[in-house]
Amino acid sequence: MKISVVIPVYNEEKCIKKCLDSLMSQKEKPEEIIVVDNNCIDKTISLVKEYREIKIIKEKRQGIAYARNAGFNFADGDILVKCDADTILPTGWIKKVKETFTKKKKIIAYVNHFVIYDMPMVNRITFFSYLYQWFFKIISGYYILLGPALAIRKTVWQKIKNQVCVDDKLVHEDIDLSIHTSPYGKIFLDRSININISGRRIKYNPFSFFVEYPFIVLKMLKNHRL
Repeated sequence: MKISVVIPVYNEEKCIKKCLDSLMSQKEKPEEIIVVDNNCIDKTISLVKEYREIKIIKEKRQGIAYARNAGFNFADGDILVKCDADTILPTGWIKKVKETFTKKKKIIAYVNHFVIYDMPMVNRITFFSYLYQWFFKIISGYYILLGPALAIRKTVWQKIKNQVCVDDKLVHEDIDLSIHTSPYGKIFLDRSININISGRRIKYNPFSFFVEYPFIVLKMLKNHRL
């Protein structure tokens, strides 16, 4: 089983090395790592080029969904991982993903709870992650894929790649991906291992996180008739 990790980047010079180092430190490294340059104008790509194993592709259309899609379509892996540039993966994460998809043949996607690593007031608290999963499980009947790190089977991606929405103003790409993925099988929430994410979006733009984000989510769910 081959794992391809796709990391969309737009001016991520402050955090990309921690993300890439966490991938390089995995007990079982992914077979392919793809960084998608979504029009960076800082030092992000220069930093990525320090890692010889990593492939870099360009996506000129601005938006995380465009960049993710470009990476998924380019990838060779049987399992496609989308990872945010500020995510730090625990050392056993790739190994866990492989084991899960190998043992659980019916699951089509994989996600974990997250821990915020850079906000002292909420450090080690997974409240937001539990809240999201509880809310969507109640209203939709399935768990959702969360953008910081998720994995889906390539066979499923090939079925939905022309259906997913790419307008970041209308949808949240991870939830939209969940909605399109769910008819094809089970989204597995692995509670045995947490991923580490940055709280920078909460810290620097709390209005967007607590007000705009839920509003777009509700609007998107209405459009999908959930």
